[in-house]
Amino acid sequence: MHINDLDTPALLIDLNVMERNVRKMAAYAREHALRLRPHTKTHKSPELGKFQVANGAVGLTVAKVSEAEVMLASESPDLLIAYPLFGAAKMTRLTGVAAKSNVTVSVDSVETARPIAEAALAAGVKIGVLAEVDAGLHRVGVQPELFVDLLRGLAGLEGIELRGVAFYPGHIKGPDTDGLTRLSALISGLIAEARRAGFELPVVSGGSTPTMWHSHQIEGMNEMRPGTYIFNDRNTVISGACTMADCAATILATVVSTSVPGQFVIDGGSKTFSSDRAAADGFGVFLDTPEALFEKMNEEHGYVKHAAHTRKVGDRVRILPNHVCVAVNLHERIYGVRGDRVETVFEVTGRGKLQ
Repeated sequence: MHINDLDTPALLIDLNVMERNVRKMAAYAREHALRLRPHTKTHKSPELGKFQVANGAVGLTVAKVSEAEVMLASESPDLLIAYPLFGAAKMTRLTGVAAKSNVTVSVDSVETARPIAEAALAAGVKIGVLAEVDAGLHRVGVQPELFVDLLRGLAGLEGIELRGVAFYPGHIKGPDTDGLTRLSALISGLIAEARRAGFELPVVSGGSTPTMWHSHQIEGMNEMRPGTYIFNDRNTVISGACTMADCAATILATVVSTSVPGQFVIDGGSKTFSSDRAAADGFGVFLDTPEALFEKMNEEHGYVKHAAHTRKVGDRVRILPNHVCVAVNLHERIYGVRGDRVETVFEVTGRGKLQ
């Protein structure tokens, strides 16, 4: 099938670029003796998770129990739920996943860990935990000065296995040398403090896509969890972590109106694109006319300012989204293309998993 035979809007993935990204990251991880555990929030597809594992990933990362249930189909040997879980319904589902796969959960308090331990004991399954520390983003994670106290609390809970530490340096954007230096000092210091208190931390799990190529500079870190790298997006380009040539994802849209002078409207709005615009002007960049400003969206309409455009109704355009992870969550399927031909279709079975 030719891409022009697709109905629009449609999410396209350049398979050559995607495959290169996956293999390049796996090679980097091997070179620096880092365990690669990609976050699946970007692709939300067990088939693509399976491809990552086949190309060097030791396991996969998710944020929801429901996402873990979906990723069982990837046959990943290991799943990390990088989110503090709480609630009886989640415990039931968590133990169900743990009965089928090796599962670890990030926790930042004894309050979140205790129900996990009780559920694991009751179900007769093994569940690991990583003690999550706030590395500077101030989102979740125990404060560094309370890290050892958290380790002691977790070690006292029967039913869970303390496997290490987790952190997310989401506050570091681009090649921030000072930020990376501070992060390295923090993590290495916490590992040393834990060791003095009698705790060995086999897994030191961290990283993000903006810092992915600097992961080896974080002393003591031995596992990385980038997600967006598989496709990359406009925000990743702006962060300096990739180039436009590394971006696999584009959205194919159709011009549906040119009635307003200096503007054309496409058939993709907030139901198609991410609303993220913090790191960039507009909601995406047009591959053939990067000067066009994708300035506004309604649910079905995308407003594009371009004073000198010669677009006609029916023209096809391709847009690099700002934040691909959110865009993927809006689409039911992903079309894998090589050149102008559709080679495969990935169902986004992990979309909309809120619980």
